[in-house]
Amino acid sequence: MPRPYENRSATNLILRDHLAIDRTILANERTFLAYARTALALVVAGVSFIKLLDSPETTFMGWLLIPLGIATLVWGTRRYFQMRVTVPHPPHERPMADRALPSNPPGYREDPPA
Repeated sequence: MPRPYENRSATNLILRDHLAIDRTILANERTFLAYARTALALVVAGVSFIKLLDSPETTFMGWLLIPLGIATLVWGTRRYFQMRVTVPHPPHERPMADRALPSNPPGYREDPPA
């Protein structure tokens, strides 16, 4: 999958591009939360079918819904991280390992003032 903005440097992006990236990041997070909400609903429905209804058909349906909910969460998590790698993040949102650390923090002095 081609990465958007890969042929443009961060200094060439205009405000509209930065806002589009921010919207894409937020949409990705909303989509992940929707997957998580759906997965939770499927697992809860499966447990409810097993515990509350005594029919063998509903028990079977409950046992089908639980792994389906887990699979939905795994699928959503996988898609979230695939998209997160695709979309460039602003420097303040990158993981600490990706940031360049300053050699000396602000206000640090090698020798005490004389």
